Amino acid sequence: PGTSNGGARVDLIDLRHQPERSRVLTCNGPGFPETGGSGDGLRGWQRAASDFLGTPGVGKTTLGKELAQRTGLTYVNIGDLAQEGQLFDGYDDEYQCPILDEDRVVDELDEKMSEGGVIVDYHGCDLFPERWFDIVFVLRTDNTQLYTRLEARGYTGKKLQDNVQCEIFQTIYEEAMEAYSKEIVHQLPSNTPEDMEHNLEQIVHWTEQWMKDHN
Repeated sequence: PGTSNGGARVDLIDLRHQPERSRVLTCNGPGFPETGGSGDGLRGWQRAASDFLGTPGVGKTTLGKELAQRTGLTYVNIGDLAQEGQLFDGYDDEYQCPILDEDRVVDELDEKMSEGGVIVDYHGCDLFPERWFDIVFVLRTDNTQLYTRLEARGYTGKKLQDNVQCEIFQTIYEEAMEAYSKEIVHQLPSNTPEDMEHNLEQIVHWTEQWMKDHN
């Protein structure tokens, strides 16, 4: 919520200046390589690129901030970035939110993204280039839980219904499968605190393995 661009929120990490690597992953279980560790080894190393997608309310911001805290990656919220720089191109009366000026946002982020290791929290999966990502995570939440979460955020009417329907019809997952190589797209359940902890552990482990392979 906060910007209008197809309804989905996204978290990304830049990869443009990372070493060349295969984009097809050898996966274990829900889509992660076997590995272990605490996450401390991520700090100061060449870091992998990830893309978090999902309907508003599925927990991407919570997951992204916690991942940044555990790994030392930099978290950037696009809504906050746009608000601070007034990077808007009008107002959407139907959804009652500003319309993001995507070109200006990309220009604003370009230098920071070139440094790598950045988590970006945003809607939609078509704003940023596919080459930025090593792996894509689509968070999924039970429809009843999602409805309750969005109501608590103040969503009503069409805005509420459209986002719940987006989750019911797996819109974000299908868009991700079209936008990115299918081999790097993975769904994660996001219903409980236990789900979030498990997802965090798996993503940190995958990132550590990527770094071992590229440093």
